[in-house]
Amino acid sequence: MRKNILFKVCVAMLAAMVMIACGKGKQQSGTSDDDTKTEVSASKSGKSKKSKKKSKDIKTKGRKKKKSILTPTSSGSPYEILLVAAEDDFHNGVVDSLYAVLTDDVLGVAQSEPSFKVVKITQNNFSKTLRMCRNVVVVKIDPSTYNKCRFKYSRDVYAAPQIIMTIQAPSASKFKDFVTDNRDAIVDFFNKAELNRACELLQEDYQPYIQEEVKKMFGCDFLAPTELTKITKGKNFLWAHSEKFVRRVEQDLNIVIYSFPYRDLNTFTEEYFVKKRDSVMKANIPGPREGQYMMTSMPYIFVSDEEVHGGYAQVVRGLWNVKDYDMGGPFVSVSRVDEKYQRVIVAEAFVYYPNQPKRNVLKKLEAALYTLRLPDELDLARFSYDLDEIIIVPEE
Repeated sequence: MRKNILFKVCVAMLAAMVMIACGKGKQQSGTSDDDTKTEVSASKSGKSKKSKKKSKDIKTKGRKKKKSILTPTSSGSPYEILLVAAEDDFHNGVVDSLYAVLTDDVLGVAQSEPSFKVVKITQNNFSKTLRMCRNVVVVKIDPSTYNKCRFKYSRDVYAAPQIIMTIQAPSASKFKDFVTDNRDAIVDFFNKAELNRACELLQEDYQPYIQEEVKKMFGCDFLAPTELTKITKGKNFLWAHSEKFVRRVEQDLNIVIYSFPYRDLNTFTEEYFVKKRDSVMKANIPGPREGQYMMTSMPYIFVSDEEVHGGYAQVVRGLWNVKDYDMGGPFVSVSRVDEKYQRVIVAEAFVYYPNQPKRNVLKKLEAALYTLRLPDELDLARFSYDLDEIIIVPEE
C-alpha cells in the first residue's frame, strides 16, 4: 500500500515538472517582427551619427539552465564574501590579515575600490540563513588537527551557485604568513569563480544581433551582455556600446573587438600592445574635436600572461583617456592568436562612469571577453581554480 502511494506521488511530481517545462518552452518561442528605424548613436566624443538601417531592436536570447528543485538559490551579490572565523581569531590578527587581502584595491581602476565587499562573522553566528551566501571563506586554526597550511574548496554545499573556501593552519602566526604569501591566489580564486558565473549567465541571456555581427566580421562566436545596444563598425573593428544615465550619472559600457596579422612573439610585448591599441583607437574612436582620440594612459597598465580556452592569452588592465579632453576610465584587454588565419584577435572592455564604483560593471564586461571563441574552438571553457576540491557535507 505504502509503495503504491509513493509511486503515485512520484508520477504526479514528474507530470507537473513536464507541464512546467512545456509552458516555459511556449513562452520562449515567441518572436517579434523586425522594423526599420532611424538610429541616433553618439560616440565617446559626443558626436552624433544618423543612419537609416534595418534594426532588429537587438532582442536578447539564451538557453535556460536546469537547476535542481531541491537546491536553494544562493544569496548575495557578485564580489561579496562572507568571512567566517572563531571568536579568538578576531583578536589575534588572523581575521584582519585575511580581510586586508580580500579588500585590497582592484587592479587597473583609478579610484580606490576594494576587490571584494567582505562581511565578517564568528563561527557561532554562521546560521542557516548566512550559509546561503554565494562566496564563503572559513578559517580553521587547530594545531592538533593541521600540521601545515593549505587551501580547500567545495561547490554548492548549501545553495547554488556557491563556493566555500577553507583555509587551514596549525597556528595564527603561520596562517598570517600563509595568507600574505598567497594573497594573489586567494583574490584570483574568487575572481575566477565570479567570472565563471557571469559567463554562465551570458550563455542564458545575451545579444544575438551583436553575436551575428561578430560572426560575420571575424568568424568568431561571442556573447555580449544585453546592456550593449549599439554597434559601430570599422575596418576589422567592431564597437558594441551603450550610453545611459544611472542616478543622473552617465554610464557608458563598451566592448571592442579588432584583429590584425600575427607577426612573431614581439606582438605580445607591452610596447607593441600600446602602440597597436593607440593606433586602432585613434582610427575608430575620435574625440569631440579634430586631433582628439582615445589613447592608453601610461604608465598605468598591468600585463599578464594567461591561459584562455587552453591557449595563450595576453591580458592587459589599465586606464584610458581622450587626448586633450577630460574623459577616461579603466579597461581590460584580452589578446589571443587565431592560428588558423594567422591573426591576433583582441577583445577589450572599457567603462566611462565618472566618480562612481566601476568594479562590478567592468567585471561583467570582462566576463564577456572570455566567451569569445575562435573559429576552431568548441564549448566555452571554465577557469580552473587550481586548488584541491573537497566535498563538504551540509550540517543540519
